[in-house]
Amino acid sequence: MRAARLISLVLLLQNRETMTAAELAQELEVSERTVYRDVVALGAAGVPVYADRGRAGGYRLLGGYRTRLTGLSRAEADALFLSGLPGPVDEMGLAEPVAAARLKVLAALPAPLRDAARRSGQRFHLDVPGWFGAADPPPLLSDLATAVWRDRVVELRYHRRDREVTRIVQPYGLVLKGGVWYLVARVDDDHRTYRVDRVVGVEVTTTGFDRDGDFDLAGFWSAQVTGFIEAMLPERITVRLSPAGLRALRYLTEPPAAREALAAAGEPDGQGWVVTRLPVESLDVGYSMLLRFGPEIEVLDPPPLRARLAEAAARSDALYRP
Repeated sequence: MRAARLISLVLLLQNRETMTAAELAQELEVSERTVYRDVVALGAAGVPVYADRGRAGGYRLLGGYRTRLTGLSRAEADALFLSGLPGPVDEMGLAEPVAAARLKVLAALPAPLRDAARRSGQRFHLDVPGWFGAADPPPLLSDLATAVWRDRVVELRYHRRDREVTRIVQPYGLVLKGGVWYLVARVDDDHRTYRVDRVVGVEVTTTGFDRDGDFDLAGFWSAQVTGFIEAMLPERITVRLSPAGLRALRYLTEPPAAREALAAAGEPDGQGWVVTRLPVESLDVGYSMLLRFGPEIEVLDPPPLRARLAEAAARSDALYRP
């Protein structure tokens, strides 16, 4: 445990040059007293850790000292090569630099761990596209990835509904969701999202832009997804579900709708039926979706939807009655 922490401390100083005891303690999740003891232990082991005094001081490594990756455990080496699973990296046009980086890491690993890439490839494979989605990446994805890496302003031609629009954007990031690539870009002090497969033209300009250092791509995307789900499921219907209907909920509805309905479910009655509120995109969509449940669900509200399903049940009864 302590050996792994000492290696982490050295790697932190390699990457950040100078860090205070408080910063190291926060990163390593230990006390500052433990950091002091670890620094002494590293010095005794021959690692040139130097302490700068004063308000702007901290710990740093002398003389450009670098450590090789000989402190990696088996699990850490395997996980490292899992992060390089093929697919998304290739689609962004980064296959060659990633392959070169993998070779360098392999060369730095001790002999017993050099089979990490082969072990990971034998055990895990990432197949990103959905079952019935296109497997080929969008043709302009690599151009957008280049602009994202270089912080270059892009002139974007985008197919929107029945027309084509042109936007001058600052490409902040790319997101892969359910086999679909999305571009997050800044336009007129606002961040917007574009489906990359709808981009029909990309001109990467020579003009750079200053990236907002506080922008959090993961946080922005999470908020976008939450907003999309809320907009996608604006209606609520009150239903009564049998035990079988409750079990089928996660298979016959959208996952966010199932989670909300399960969380809102009341106590079961004597027959195990529960009352809950189910989010749906619209009453028409809800009607089609509820038909899948058959007799395992009863609509209590709104009355027009209840009447519509009762009519459908009556017509089904007429069809199947001897």
